[in-house]
Amino acid sequence: MKRILLPAGGAILATGLLAAGLASTAQADDTVATDPLAASAAKAAEVIEFWTKSDNAALKGAIAFNPDALEVSKIKSGGGYTSDTKPGSTAPIGEEKKAAVKVQNVNLPKTIGKVFFEGRDGKLYWCSGTSIQAQYRNLVATAGHCVYDIAGNDEVVSRWVFVPGYYQGKAPWGIYVGKQAFTHYDFDVYEDFDRDYAFVTVYDGIGGVVNKPKQVTKAEFDAYKGNKDAKDVEVSREEYRKGKLDPKTTDYYWRQKGTAAEATGPDYPGAEVTKVEVTEAAYKAAGVGKGNGFKFGEPIVENVTYNQALAYLESQKKEPAKFPGTVKLDERTNSTITHYYVQAWFKPGSDTKYFRTDFFIFVHEVKSVGRLGDNVGGQGFAWNQPSAGKYVRTFGYPYGPHLDGNRPYTGVTPKWCYGKTASKALLIPSKKVEEQQSLKCAVTAGYDGGPWLYKYSNSKRLGYVNGVTSLIADTDDNKRYDTITSAYFDGETNVIYKAAAAVWSGKLIP
Repeated sequence: MKRILLPAGGAILATGLLAAGLASTAQADDTVATDPLAASAAKAAEVIEFWTKSDNAALKGAIAFNPDALEVSKIKSGGGYTSDTKPGSTAPIGEEKKAAVKVQNVNLPKTIGKVFFEGRDGKLYWCSGTSIQAQYRNLVATAGHCVYDIAGNDEVVSRWVFVPGYYQGKAPWGIYVGKQAFTHYDFDVYEDFDRDYAFVTVYDGIGGVVNKPKQVTKAEFDAYKGNKDAKDVEVSREEYRKGKLDPKTTDYYWRQKGTAAEATGPDYPGAEVTKVEVTEAAYKAAGVGKGNGFKFGEPIVENVTYNQALAYLESQKKEPAKFPGTVKLDERTNSTITHYYVQAWFKPGSDTKYFRTDFFIFVHEVKSVGRLGDNVGGQGFAWNQPSAGKYVRTFGYPYGPHLDGNRPYTGVTPKWCYGKTASKALLIPSKKVEEQQSLKCAVTAGYDGGPWLYKYSNSKRLGYVNGVTSLIADTDDNKRYDTITSAYFDGETNVIYKAAAAVWSGKLIP
């Protein structure tokens, strides 16, 4: 394989080696480069908060990574590959006991998912990746360009997480924050795409409930600046009496006497007030003070699902007087219904009802879901395997358009390709590629970073990672992508893999 070597001292100067912590480093043999992604639990917690707030809005808003820098041209076929050591492999973990099925009914591996990150341009992107066997069951394999910035500034991307089984904003197995990235020195420093792969250690996964309602006191409700709600609950006369006598709860209980036919003004002896829901326009036109039709407190924002908001709008069309709230529809974040109230004063009557007002704020609660490999298993790893005519099955989440603008994939669900690798290596001078392997596969951006699995067992859903999608190319110049490429995994790749597979990352939540 092509190597660019520096003396050990030169390598240290080139990477700015720091004495402590997870600094960007290179080994003395100029093979392993490692950089911190979220070096501390505090930093990782910030990353989790960023991706999961507002019902995973950032995850939903990310787009497939498709930088102009990955456009390739002048592709040629070269000679064969040069193995630097004997072939080897590391067995997978988490084998699933499944009955054998026909090959065409492909069982998708549970290990695959999306890699999310923030680029140096401030935009949110995703690639594909997979859980891979490691000593601490905490390792992800993906493309180097899905971890390292390829704009020439020799840095890692920001806010890197892996979400196995990701589907439309859902993280069924949790979200795993990247702690430390390992790749080849030649990719980290020289952007050599013959080394376009990375292995990332991740913290234990985080799962939880987004915007869970939490009942609070009136004071806490008033002080809270986020989403909140208040609901009136009818109670018995006995509970009302007991609640009014307790100084801690007296402000939460109230009673309503009379009916709408007995409406009166606030100055009537013993008159009591209730609230009547109105439209936003009527609320804004209402006065402030004490009297019929005057504002009754601040508007109440109710968090609802997208479908609930749609149902409210449909009801509003049929009975606008009964459904006067203002609806905000948003498939990516919270949909809301805002309710507006004005005062309605009643004179006392015999028809008395008793109520308690409950106050809620919406909080984000998370919990540890354990190690990545324990939850989804881990693919094996193989190096120096036969390069030409080798059957592999690749997986990923394609989404971006073909060069002609056609968009055949949604990026919602993973896709796969199956076939033999090409007999000759690819030569792509613009990306310093001299020995990439290739496979006919008409996918688009977003598929990059996904695994090439050798000896894939459809019944066990496991195989051996022997490559990751690097470049997606149009080899016949018909403006349609038809080929994917991967770096050849050799003995040096194994050195980097083993270095990453032996590093513990830890928990975010005890």
